[in-house]
Amino acid sequence: MKIFSKALFLSLVFVGFLFPQSKIGYIDSETIMKQLPEAQEAQRRIDDLIKQWQGELQRMRDEWKTKYDEYEKRKLILTDEARAQMERELTELDKKIADFQMQKFGPDGELYRRQAEIIRPIQDKIFKAIKEVALEEGYDFVFDKSGEILLLYANEKYDLTQKVLNKLLQIR
Repeated sequence: MKIFSKALFLSLVFVGFLFPQSKIGYIDSETIMKQLPEAQEAQRRIDDLIKQWQGELQRMRDEWKTKYDEYEKRKLILTDEARAQMERELTELDKKIADFQMQKFGPDGELYRRQAEIIRPIQDKIFKAIKEVALEEGYDFVFDKSGEILLLYANEKYDLTQKVLNKLLQIR
C-alpha cells in the first residue's frame, strides 16, 4: 500500500507537469487534529478509556501475581490435588488476562472500534472542509503530508478508475 501511495503521488505530480492548469495542495492532518478542540476532546476520551482498561489489566495481573506467590510459598506442603487446583486457577486467570487484553486492545478489539466511532465524525468534518477549501480555491488534488502520503481530495475530471477497470476487463 505504501508503494502504491507513493506511485500515485508521483503520477499525480507528473500529471501536474503535463497539465499545468492542475492545482495541487496539501494539508498536515496531525496539526489539524492537535489544534481542533473536538479532536483534542476525542483523544482525551480515548486516552481515558485506555487508562481505565490498563488499570483493570494491572489489577488482574496483580491478582495473578498474588496467587502465584501464594502458590510458590505453599506448593511443597500442598496435596497433589490442591496444587493442581491452584495451577488450574493460575492458568484460568492467565487466560482471562490474555482474553481481556485481546478484547480491549487486539486488532478487532474495543479500542479500535471506539476510536473509529469517536474519530470518524471528526474526520468526516475535516474531509468536508478539505473538499470545500479545494473547490473554493480551485485545487484539483489535496494530499496529507503527515505520515503516509494520502490523497484526500481529487477533482473528478482526473478520475481514471472506470477507464482502468474497462481496460482490465477487456484484457480478460
